[in-house]
Amino acid sequence: MQHQTKMPKPNGLSSSIKAFIANIPKKYIVKTGNILGGLAYLLDTRHRRIVKRNLNFTHPEWPLDKIKKLSIKTFQNMGITVLEICQMTCFSKEDILKKVRIRGKENLLNTIKSSKGVIMISAHIGNWEMGHLFVSRYIQKSLLVVVQNQPDIVERIIHKLRTSTGNTIISKRGAMTKLVRTLHKGKMVGLLIDQGTSRGEGVDISFFGRKTNATYAASLLAARYNCPVLPIYCIREPDANLTVVVEPPLKLHKTDDVRANLQTNTQIMTDSVEKIIRLYPEQWLWFHKRWKRHYPELYPEDLARRQRQREKRRAKGKKNDNNG
Repeated sequence: MQHQTKMPKPNGLSSSIKAFIANIPKKYIVKTGNILGGLAYLLDTRHRRIVKRNLNFTHPEWPLDKIKKLSIKTFQNMGITVLEICQMTCFSKEDILKKVRIRGKENLLNTIKSSKGVIMISAHIGNWEMGHLFVSRYIQKSLLVVVQNQPDIVERIIHKLRTSTGNTIISKRGAMTKLVRTLHKGKMVGLLIDQGTSRGEGVDISFFGRKTNATYAASLLAARYNCPVLPIYCIREPDANLTVVVEPPLKLHKTDDVRANLQTNTQIMTDSVEKIIRLYPEQWLWFHKRWKRHYPELYPEDLARRQRQREKRRAKGKKNDNNG
């Protein structure tokens, strides 16, 4: 009687595939990411223009060849980050601690030891998705993390990753109530503060010497609950390995002028973001139209689109008048 060979169980096969992907050497991730990023730079005209405009706008002293080189590196960094995120979906909790370094761990441990609620601020730099995953795993506590609304397909891909260490992920829209509840319970929240916000939801600040706006949510929460604000960034080192950088808690202003406090403290937080970007400029997400509110001429395609929309509305109005 012949013995039938047992087929691997689906779960076992799946685990083997995940383990293989999780252990793909970093050098292959970097090499492939650089190739993909380079192709994206050549093909994605729209974002290439935005990146170059932003870099030239914030660094007018840089020669054009430096702007071009940094633009290419920005795309390549994004290519590496995308592949890392795909690989991270296969990481175990132990992999996260094993594959990421931490710098400034005393800042993290001392802050959470001496405080109940903690506000973690970060930016879209390096591998920002790894930042909150590592922190929650390192301190063995879950975070409430606020993220931008993503396209459905992107959301499905990374939601499981974001929650794999027990973190709760909520949309930026309507997040304040949940943030308040979380801090009231003495827990930790995470906010990405480097992008612009809607009118009425932010304050004007200076970013790379240029006027723009930023969310005051972290400043408001810090004042209301007397919580420390801890800047935490996940950057890529020259050897391509990821390091979570934990800076000391920010020294915030506390006066009787609430509005002035929001303005000053939001600027302090923005300065922290600018400082890390200046150290690793190629690792920030320069694709965002960060200065469009105060410098609309920087993005002429937006002005042209709005002009077309106005012309359509005028033409529609004239047509309705004629029909009437």
